[in-house]
Amino acid sequence: MAIEGPFWRAIAVYRVASLVYAAVIMAQQRGYEQPVAGWLVIGVMALWTAGATYAYAVPVLRRWPLLAMDLLVTMACLLASPYVQGSLQGAVGTMPVPATWVAAPVLAWAVYGGRRTGAAAAAVVAAGDLWLVRTPDESVVINGAVLLFLAGVVVGHVARLAKQAEERMQRAAEMEAAQRERERLARDIHDSVLQVLALVQRRGRQIGGEAAELGRLAGEQEAALRELIASRPATPQGATDLRSLLLRYGSPEVTVSTPATPLLLPAETARGAAAAVKAALDNVRAHCGPGARAWVLAESGEGTVTVSIRDDGPGIPDGRLDEARADGRLGVAESIRGRVADLGGHVSIVSVPGQGTEVEITLPS
Repeated sequence: MAIEGPFWRAIAVYRVASLVYAAVIMAQQRGYEQPVAGWLVIGVMALWTAGATYAYAVPVLRRWPLLAMDLLVTMACLLASPYVQGSLQGAVGTMPVPATWVAAPVLAWAVYGGRRTGAAAAAVVAAGDLWLVRTPDESVVINGAVLLFLAGVVVGHVARLAKQAEERMQRAAEMEAAQRERERLARDIHDSVLQVLALVQRRGRQIGGEAAELGRLAGEQEAALRELIASRPATPQGATDLRSLLLRYGSPEVTVSTPATPLLLPAETARGAAAAVKAALDNVRAHCGPGARAWVLAESGEGTVTVSIRDDGPGIPDGRLDEARADGRLGVAESIRGRVADLGGHVSIVSVPGQGTEVEITLPS
């Protein structure tokens, strides 16, 4: 990620500064008891500083093999301190040969993997440092171990927060770009497709006959398309707003009423509920005639979502549903009741001859 770049550059600067500090200490101590070995360790540190700075700057190389090698080289330089310092090891104020350079892999692990991996790298380096303790004042080494842990945890936490912030910003930018494209398409559709559908609907009603049915279908598609281009994809992942599915069924003959707030359901449940509503509206058209009116009302209760479909048709005679089921016509039994039952809900049907029918679908939210 681009936001990681400043972290890796900061670690590179820290490596160079720590290397210079370790070299200054080595010069002040005149190479300790083994100057050749001491300056050899400094040389290894310089080479690895250059190599690690380049490797961490290349995103494809930032992998666990590089991180593991970083930690191994650091531990090798740290554990070489007893041989280089000899009897001077453990003297008051004496630091290991790498000095503060040992914190670099801890910071790298923290930036790459977060606070847990940073703490793990700090534990390894601190364990090596504690193993080398030869000083009467062990609190100095313990304080160094605590600082390593704090650096690993804090830097890892900050790096993780920065990555999450970048991901959110990227998603927001993508959503904004998608919304702009959606608005552009909506303008184009409004200037072409919607006007044609409205014309077909109007002319179909004027002509009558089969053209009237084509006009009705064009009106339904116009309403559905208007709702589609006006909807906003702002529902949580895995959830679907039932309102957007029901509003597609709106037409001059079908009035759809929904709450102002989303009716969020699992995607499968929302699609099943919408399909059951469509089946009920199909029954209205099939049995009540093309001019029948229907009203769809959706509302949310405590832990439930209820959708009722009411029409002004002639109603269902007593025993008609049982008779249809016996004859193998399973529109209500399977398309509505069966589908809703599979979703964990239930259906109630109230019909009064001459006063229409009401189908009420209740689903858990």
